[in-house]
Amino acid sequence: MGATGTGKTKLAIDVAKHFQPAEIVNSDKMQVYKGLDITTNKVSEEECLGVPHHLLGTVDPNINFTANDFCRHATLAIDSIVERDGLPIIAGGSNSYLDALVNHHTEFRLRYDCCFLWVDVALPVLHSSLQARVDRMIDAGQLHEVRQFFDPRADYTRGIRRAIGVPEFDHFLAAEASGADQTTLHRLLQAAIASLKINNCTLANRQIQKIHRLHALWKRSMHRLDATEVFLGSRDAWHDHVLSNTLLILHKFLYDDTKTHLPAGILSRKVSPLPVAMAATH
Repeated sequence: MGATGTGKTKLAIDVAKHFQPAEIVNSDKMQVYKGLDITTNKVSEEECLGVPHHLLGTVDPNINFTANDFCRHATLAIDSIVERDGLPIIAGGSNSYLDALVNHHTEFRLRYDCCFLWVDVALPVLHSSLQARVDRMIDAGQLHEVRQFFDPRADYTRGIRRAIGVPEFDHFLAAEASGADQTTLHRLLQAAIASLKINNCTLANRQIQKIHRLHALWKRSMHRLDATEVFLGSRDAWHDHVLSNTLLILHKFLYDDTKTHLPAGILSRKVSPLPVAMAATH
């Protein structure tokens, strides 16, 4: 778990490749929907590295997929993974989904133990990274992608249109559709991009506040991983500060093993059917 843009998806895939067989259950409330892959920052098939993903881009974008819906579908996916002797990894930034699953879904609570991995990045560093990510998404074609979903009668409180990166462009796209002049369009576009950057940073702040509240409930099984050095450009920081610590934590959780060193390759011992609960987009 962690705020948007902290590297949760990368960590989930790295963990899945190490503790094979393992599969990932997406818990990001916008990435569950079909479409807007750039806007919702979905992991690509290539980036998945062959790791199976559940609840990723499967839901009708026009409906509201609630926390109860997530609990029902996630539990089914987790059960099926465990039945195949796999390790379920829950990854996504929607802490309300995790809260509902772990704290309020009786079937899940009775059946599974969880290990929570909190990927954290110092806020000033994260904010800078999120703003740069917006620019990269625009360069990758986000505006064209959102334009395909534009509807002047759209309800931005339902489905995938709630995603940050969709309502921000409404005024620009409406003006574009009405034939506004280039000066007006440029001004509206820049305003939309500025709002998008602010809203991403605001989302990160809210997510971190929620994580601190959940930490009070889960602190005995929650582990904070500081990824700040990764974002400051340290070449070895991901392995040294995030991945290696994660593998030690999970080795102890899955095998009740207190060894301080892990084998260099993929672990050969059978993984116990216990889910690793994580949360977020990238």
